[in-house]
Amino acid sequence: MFAGIPEVIDLTIVELETALADLPKGPAVFAIWPAEGAPYLGKTNVLSRRLKRLLRMAAQPSRMLNLHGVATRVDYWRVASRLEGNLVLYELARRHLTTDYIQFLKLRMPSYIKLIQSNQFPRTQVTARIGREPSQYYGPFKSRAAAEEFEHGFLDLFQLRRCQEDLQPRPDHPGCIYGEMSMCLRPCQEVVGVAEYASEAARVAEFLSSNGRHLLHTTEAARDRLSAEMDFEAAARQHKRVDRIEQVLKLRDTLAFDIDRLNGVAVTASATPANVKLWFIIAGCWQCPEDFQVGATAGKSVSLDHRLREVAGSLSVNKVDGRERQEHLALLARWYYSSWRDGEWIPFDNMEKLSYRKLTGAVSRVASGANIL
Repeated sequence: MFAGIPEVIDLTIVELETALADLPKGPAVFAIWPAEGAPYLGKTNVLSRRLKRLLRMAAQPSRMLNLHGVATRVDYWRVASRLEGNLVLYELARRHLTTDYIQFLKLRMPSYIKLIQSNQFPRTQVTARIGREPSQYYGPFKSRAAAEEFEHGFLDLFQLRRCQEDLQPRPDHPGCIYGEMSMCLRPCQEVVGVAEYASEAARVAEFLSSNGRHLLHTTEAARDRLSAEMDFEAAARQHKRVDRIEQVLKLRDTLAFDIDRLNGVAVTASATPANVKLWFIIAGCWQCPEDFQVGATAGKSVSLDHRLREVAGSLSVNKVDGRERQEHLALLARWYYSSWRDGEWIPFDNMEKLSYRKLTGAVSRVASGANIL
C-alpha cells in the first residue's frame, strides 16, 4: 500500500561494482535479499554509501556487518520524507518479518484515554492498547503523563466514577472521597441507577467525540442566557465553568481525537520531480498515498484547488483491523510528535469539512521548500 514498485539490482546478472556506481545518493528504503530466507531491511539518507558499506569486498575480517557473500538481489524505494520512509519500511517489515516487525521498527504504542462502555457503569482509563470490546478511544497522546493529566482535568467537569473496581452497588458500600466531594454520582451506594449514570457517561462520550466543543458551546449559551435574564450570580458560575473547560482543553495534545473521527492529511515532498505526496488518514487508518503534480497537467490550466478537490473526491477508503490501526496511529504519533517532523499536517472532521484553502497553502509551501515552485 505504501511501497510501490521497487527499483531492482540483480546481483546475479549485474557486477557489484557497476551496480553500486549507478546508485542514487538520496534517501531510500532497501531490502537486500539472500538466496534463501527473509531480506535484510534498512532505511538510509544516502543509499549509495550505505549499500557500499554493507556489500563491500573486505580484504580483512571485520566485526561490521557484511552481506557481500550472501546477497543476490537488492530492491530499493526512493523516498523524499521521513514519514514516507517510516511507512514504506513498516509495510516491508510487516510483510517479511511477520511477528518480529514491531521490535525491528522499535515502534512504541502511544497512550489513549479509553471510555469503557462494556461495563454497566462506564469509567475511563489510560491505556496503550486498542482492544476489541465496546469502548471509545481518545488520542494518541504524546506521553502517558499527558494523557493522565488530561483525563484528570476533564473528569473534574463530570461526575463519572474514578474507581477501577467492578461495582456491586449496595447501600452500605463505603464509597470514596470523590463521592463525598460531589464529584461522583455514587452508583456504588445506589444513589443513582443505571439509566441516570448512563446519561452522565453519554455526556463524557460527547465531550470526547466533539473535543469539548459541545460542552463549551452549551455552557457559553447558558451563561449568555442567564446574563440576558439578569441572573448575574448564576451567570458568573457558568462563566467560571467556561474558564475551567477552556483550561482543560488546553491540556489536550493537538493530535488527540476520538480515533473513529481522527481524519487528516499529511503533505510531504515526493521523490517524483514536480510532485508532492498526500498522505490521508481516515478514522485512524493510513490510506494509499497520492502523488500529486503541483504544476499544470497535460498543458491544461486547472486551479490547484480544483485538482485537490478531485483527488479528495476520488479517494478510496481502506479499512484495517484493530491491531493494524493501532500500528498506523503509532506511526502517525511517531512522526507528528517528533522533533524531525517534515511536511505539514491538516486535520479535518470529515471529507466534507476539509479546508481546501489550508490544503492548497500546505501544498504550495511544501512545493516551495522542495524547489518545485
